[in-house]
Amino acid sequence: MEAAGSADKSADSAASYRYWVREATREAAPLPMPVKIDPTGHSNQSNQTHLGSAWNRAGTWEEKNLNNWASDRIKELLVSMEFLEFSGGRAKVEEVTRCYGDAFLVTVRNKKRVGYTYELTLSVKGEWLIGEEKKKVKGHIDVPEFTFGELDDLQIEVKLGDTKDIPQVEQKRIIQDLKLYLQPLREKLLQFEEELKGR
Repeated sequence: MEAAGSADKSADSAASYRYWVREATREAAPLPMPVKIDPTGHSNQSNQTHLGSAWNRAGTWEEKNLNNWASDRIKELLVSMEFLEFSGGRAKVEEVTRCYGDAFLVTVRNKKRVGYTYELTLSVKGEWLIGEEKKKVKGHIDVPEFTFGELDDLQIEVKLGDTKDIPQVEQKRIIQDLKLYLQPLREKLLQFEEELKGR
């Protein structure tokens, strides 16, 4: 009796052990064959449109760094601003001396999103009528951190260079004049945002 019971148990355990092993009569699924990705992004397998790289057909998370393009484009746009005319003078952005930040393009679930965060310093040069004499003035416009979609809150800080021969009252007037750069600066950065969205 015992021998029969233990034989049944060993048969059961053998059957349960063999449960996950494929039977010889069943055909195993063929192994997937590797397919070379066309570097141009075209695929013979599917005509489905997708965003992102050729390897990311599902449109899952993919991030692309746009720092080089963005920094160069911001500089180009800001230096291209015309002279700004004031009641007692005029000034122009000579150079973007500091352009620090990040710009990126993210593809998530086959949707494209762009973003950036930057800080800027612009070197400005102009001339103002002080008394009866025109004087050359140099200064800097600092743009603290600004980010995508928040240009309505853009702020600038103005600092003048050497002003020892300009009276304090006139310095304040020049600083107020240079703060008028806020609007043309905002317009150029809005243009940058539109171009960034088209990348």
